[in-house]
Amino acid sequence: MSYNVLDSFTPTTPLRITYNSRLLLAGAELKPSAVVNKPRVDVGGTDLRVFYTLVSSLLAGQELMFYERPEPRSGIHRMVFVLFRQLGRGAVFAPDMRHNFNCRNFARQYHLDIVAATYFNCQREAGSGGRRFRPERSEGTI
Repeated sequence: MSYNVLDSFTPTTPLRITYNSRLLLAGAELKPSAVVNKPRVDVGGTDLRVFYTLVSSLLAGQELMFYERPEPRSGIHRMVFVLFRQLGRGAVFAPDMRHNFNCRNFARQYHLDIVAATYFNCQREAGSGGRRFRPERSEGTI
């Protein structure tokens, strides 16, 4: 597992995120002005009996917490979208706070399995440069 954000997993469900009609590619560098509005989220699959929880933002379904655009003050921040498959239609509740949110604990609490994930990097509008290297990324690792 890279960066201690998620445990290793095998993607099993297509997840497509678009900001302003532009497809989000994993690892893209985006400025805050490009992510002001919540993204469009498309989840693949045709089985309507399957329920999902998306941690980060969502457009369709029941929104538990409103979209909060990234506003990094310094450095580069990684913004992660994690799609979980629920065991059933059971309720999943928003965490008390966004600060120090832990995906592992959240998944354990609601018996959720990771089925897809992606991310982008964001830095302040006037920021320049970026990472000096691009770490290797294996399937299902963020």
